[in-house]
Order: sequence, then C-alpha cells, then structure tokens
Amino acid sequence: MVVVVSAMAGVTNRLVRYANEINPLHDAREYDVIVASGEQITAGLTAMALQELGVPARSWLGWQIRFQTDDAHSKARISGVETERLFERLGDGEVPVIAGFQGVTGANRVTTLGRGGSDTTAVALAAALRADRCDIYTDVDGVYTTDPRIVAKARKLATITFEEMLEMASVGAKVLQTRAVELAMKYGVRLQVLSSFDDVPGTFVVGEEEVLEHEQVNGITYSRDEAKITLLRVADRPGVAAGIFGPLAEANINVDMIVQNISPQGDTTDLTFTVGKADLERTVAVIRDLRDRIDYADLRYDPNVVKVSVIGVGMRSHAGIALRMFRTLAEKGINIQVISTSEIKVSVLIEEAYTELAVRALHSAYGLDAV
Repeated sequence: MVVVVSAMAGVTNRLVRYANEINPLHDAREYDVIVASGEQITAGLTAMALQELGVPARSWLGWQIRFQTDDAHSKARISGVETERLFERLGDGEVPVIAGFQGVTGANRVTTLGRGGSDTTAVALAAALRADRCDIYTDVDGVYTTDPRIVAKARKLATITFEEMLEMASVGAKVLQTRAVELAMKYGVRLQVLSSFDDVPGTFVVGEEEVLEHEQVNGITYSRDEAKITLLRVADRPGVAAGIFGPLAEANINVDMIVQNISPQGDTTDLTFTVGKADLERTVAVIRDLRDRIDYADLRYDPNVVKVSVIGVGMRSHAGIALRMFRTLAEKGINIQVISTSEIKVSVLIEEAYTELAVRALHSAYGLDAV
C-alpha cells in the first residue's frame, strides 16, 4: 500500500493568502515553494502517526520520489515518476507516505500541480506502480447527481464513466481534479471515491464499457470559480484572436467559454470569454498591455457569474437535452449569458445570484431527484 496525502483543511488557503498579501502578481516559482509546504507537514505527521500504531512508514516529498514536471509553475503537469526507490521500500514492508500536489522541474525547482493536485499525484503513482486500484478518500462519500448541500434530493451514483467524471470535474464538481480523471482514463486506473469519515460504499469511476445502461443526464454541476471578460468593438481581421489568446496562454491563463458577436457593419466584433476568478487580475493586466497591438474600444469584466452544466453520456443518443435546459431556465426568469457544448455536456453562464435556483430547477427537470 502507498499513501498520498494533501494538506490539512484550510492550510493551503492560508499559504496562498500569505503570498497574495505580499504581491497578488507574485513570482510563481516562489509561490510554489510556499504552498507545497502544506503537504510536507501532512506527510510527516501521517508517517509519525503510522509509526505510533506500529506500522513501518516513511514520508517522501515530490522531489525525493521525483515527480518530474514541466515548468508551468502552480499548474505543472507530470511527465514521469521515478518508482525504483518506492519498489525497494515496498519490498522491505514499508508504507511510503507521499506528499501530493508537488513535483520538480529539470532545473530542480519545486512545482505544484494546481488545486486538488494530490488526486493527480495519486493517480499518476497508481499508473506508474500498476496498482490494482486508486482509492480517493475525501470529505464526501461518493459522486452525487449534484451538490447535496443545494439539492437535498441529490442521489449518490454507484458508478460513473471516466468521460462523465471528467466533464463534471472540469465544470465545477470538486470531488476529483480534472487532470486526475484524465490520467486515470488514459492509463486505465480504476478509481473509487470514498468518505474519509464514514465507512460506506463509494462511487467507482470506470470505463464506459462497464456501465450497462446510460442515463440521458447523470449530473448537474456548477462552478463559482468563473469571471467573464468582454472586449468591445475589436477589429475584425485575421490574427486578432491569436493576438489576444496567445499572450494569455504564455501567462498560463486558461480560457474556457468563448463567444464572438460580429457587428452589423462586419468591421468589428465583441469578444467574450471566461477565465478562473483567481486569474482575473492577471488577465486584465495582460489585455491592457495589449492595447497598442489589439484595437478594442473597451474592456469590461464581471466576477459575479457562475457556470452551470448538465452532463451525461446518454446525451449522445437523445435529442432535446439542451432545449430542456434553456426552457427550464427561461421559466425561472434566468438569463443565459454564454453557452458552450460538448458531446456529453451543455454549459451556460448565468448571474451568480441564480445559482441555487438554476441547479434545483434543472435537477428536477431531468428527473434526477431521489424518490
């Protein structure tokens, strides 16, 4: 058995606050050094607790096991895991306790994998060790059709496909990190989501072939971690979009929903897109620095938005899913600002004040309420 730990509740938020108080536009390399310390503390304490119980255990940090990553600090991606030392320790009967969320670049700089990155560490390690299963113990006892704190009739799912879990994680469900699910799907790592506090069955995340019958919609998710950016009257010419989104990519800012409206005259366009709330200040700074290169009339932004999504593998074979979503929101007087879709997902951007009303209405509209 190998254990991967994350920081204790509230610790990472406190470390992030320390960094932001010094400089909101901080050096990402130093930011990683600061926030990675939370997992180091937990790994040491967990190893000590196991030793106290008579279990031979030893803590290991990301640079000791060597989770090799790229140099995209605060959002690094794992490129390799050196497991030779782990196999030696396992052969000696030791339980390795690994600090999640962290890795190291080729230049020996500490990196972090993004919030929830300990999940990604665990899945990458399970793949590298060819483990039978990767159990993720968290503060919920499985994956639900929506947030039970908002909808009392939310149902726990016995199984969910990798694709559905990937979409749910990418649009707001905090149960698993998106990249952890991506890795699990790529390498066929069987996942189980379980409660850290209650000894009850969890939810298995499996390949689509293991699910006998697919529901039209399996879940309703929401993400408050959204901010909307609008550039008004941008010159409508080839290369403008690349001129905007290229510098954002270079700044490691992920852009999500994008919509473009051409003016009646056809010479300008309004461009709207969303970024994570934590990236709003940096995004605005990057766009303002582009003013001399990108001709736009005005820059507006709104952090008071939320993305609501309906998800289900069964959407591939059923028509009218999006129509039901739009009609349900219209009946509740909720205006849709941006729409995006994929093969098994429809997402809309709405005013944050309507979050709970929208989630409850959609959960009922798709027949997901527990009887």
